[in-house]
Amino acid sequence: MTVETTVYKAARVWTLDPERPLAQALAVREARLLAVGTLDEVRAAAGPDAREVDLGAATVVPGLVDAHAHLHGLGKSLTTVRLEQSASVEEVLQRLARAPASSFQGDWLLGKGWDQTGWPGGEFPGRAELDERFPWAPVLLTRVDHHAAWVNGEALRRAGITRSTPDPEGGRILKDARGEPTGVLVDNAMDAVTAAMPAPTREQLETRLRAALERCARVGLTGVHDAGMDLDAFRALQAWDLEGTLPLRVYAMAAGQGEERHGYLEQGPWHGRHLSMRAVKFLADGALGSRGAALHDDYSDEPGQRGLLLLSPEELEARAQAFMGRGFQVCIHAIGDRANTLVVDVLLRGAERTGTQALRHRVEHAQILRPEDIQRLGAAGLVASVQPTHATSDMRWARTRLGSERLKGAYAWRSLKDAGAHLALGSDFPIENPDVLAGLYAARTRQDAKGWPEGGWYPEERLSATESLEGFTVGPAWASFEEVRRGRLKPGMDADFVALSEDPVEGPAAALVEARVLATVVAGAEVFRAED
Repeated sequence: MTVETTVYKAARVWTLDPERPLAQALAVREARLLAVGTLDEVRAAAGPDAREVDLGAATVVPGLVDAHAHLHGLGKSLTTVRLEQSASVEEVLQRLARAPASSFQGDWLLGKGWDQTGWPGGEFPGRAELDERFPWAPVLLTRVDHHAAWVNGEALRRAGITRSTPDPEGGRILKDARGEPTGVLVDNAMDAVTAAMPAPTREQLETRLRAALERCARVGLTGVHDAGMDLDAFRALQAWDLEGTLPLRVYAMAAGQGEERHGYLEQGPWHGRHLSMRAVKFLADGALGSRGAALHDDYSDEPGQRGLLLLSPEELEARAQAFMGRGFQVCIHAIGDRANTLVVDVLLRGAERTGTQALRHRVEHAQILRPEDIQRLGAAGLVASVQPTHATSDMRWARTRLGSERLKGAYAWRSLKDAGAHLALGSDFPIENPDVLAGLYAARTRQDAKGWPEGGWYPEERLSATESLEGFTVGPAWASFEEVRRGRLKPGMDADFVALSEDPVEGPAAALVEARVLATVVAGAEVFRAED
C-alpha cells in the first residue's frame, strides 16, 4: 500500500527550531514531519508523487496548545444561556427568557458568564429578580470565573440552604441584612446546589464535548490541557480516542477536588493515542473577581475579607503527596498571594519528600505573587501555567481589589520567566474566549483589542513575539512531557501545525486582533480548513 505524502508550502514557516527557525515548506507522512526547509528541499524529500497544498500568503506555526482550559465547561457554555458581556441584571433576565432547550439539565435552567463588575454599581445580584421570573424551575447561573453562582429560591430550596445554613469551609453563602441567603454562593458554597442538580445525560455530555472540540479546532488549537476533568468526560474522550475519532490532543488533569479523585488515584496515569492523563488538578483558593482569591492581607475594597482556601493546607498537602507517589504531575490552582505562597510550599516540600522533582509540577494561574515567591517558583523550575487574557480582562478593576503595591507581582509573566519558571500559556476557557490569537496579542501588548491602555498595562511584564508563540507551543509541550515530539517543527516530530493569515512573530501585534486561522492540522490530518 502506498503511503501518501503531503507537502504544505506557505509564505513562511516559523519552526521554533533554533537551528533553522524559518522555512518555506514542510512534508507530512504517516502523521509525522518528513522534512522542513526550502520548497526544493521538501519536494525532493517528499518525492514526485506527493500531494501539494499551497497555503499562499499564510504563516505556518507549530501546533498551538491551550495549557489551561475546560472542554466540558466550554461545551456547556456553548449550549446553555450565554451571559458574557451582559450589561445589567435585566439583560441577563432577557437572555434567560430566550433560553434554548439545551440550556436545561433535567428541569434546571443553566447559564454562564455573568460578571457584576461591568454592571451599574458593580454589586452582586440577588435572587428576587430570578424568583419573580422563574418561580417554577431552579436556576443556576455560574459567574464568569466559575467561582461563584447566582441561584433562585427554588435552587436554594432543593439544596437545603436556608438562613440557618452556615458557610462551608472554603465557601461563602452571601446573606442580606435580615440574614436571608441572597442567592449568591461563592466557591465551596456552590457544592450543595450542584449536588442537588441531576447529572447531564450521556447524549448531552457528548454533544457538549463535540461542540467544544470543534470550536477549539476552528480557533487554531491542536491540543488542550484540560484542568480538572470529571470522570464521565474522561470516559467519553477515552472511548473516542480508542476508536481513533478524537480530533485534538487532550492532556487531561484528573479532578482532584472531589470524591472522583479516589478512582483516578486507583487507576494511575493513563496514555492513549491523542488522550493522556498523567496529571491531577487541585484548587487552593477562589478567584479575584468574586473575592475568593486568598490574600495575605485584606482586600483593598473589602476590609476584613482575605478570600478563601478551598482545602486546608494539611489536606492539600496530603492529597498532593498521595498523587505524587502514584506518578502524577501535580497542578494546583493559585490566584491570591497567600494561595501562591502555600502552593509553592506544598509543591517543593512534596516533591522533595516523594522524590518527584522530575514530574514538572505546576502552579496553575500563578496570578498574584509576592516577589520572594516569584523567585522561589522560578528557582525550583516549576511550571507557571498563566493566562494572558486574564490580565487584560481584569486590568480595569484589579487595582480596586488589590491596590497598587500588590499589582507589582500580579500577572507577572516576565518576572516569572526571568526567575526560571517554565511558562505555559492558556486561556482558562470558557472563563475567557478560547481564541488563541487573542492570547498571543495579550501576551505581547498587555492591552485590550482597542489598544488600551497606551503602552500596555504594567508593560515591563510583557513577553516578546517569539516568547509569546513559545508559550503556546514549546511551553505546553514541556509542561506535558512532549517536548521531543511537539512544540517545534522538525523532521520526525508530530505533524501538528496551524496556518494563520498574519505573521505572529514579525507582523505587528495589532494585526492579531483581526487575524484568521486558515487551517488546523493534527497528526497530519486537517481538522479545520477555512472556507475561501
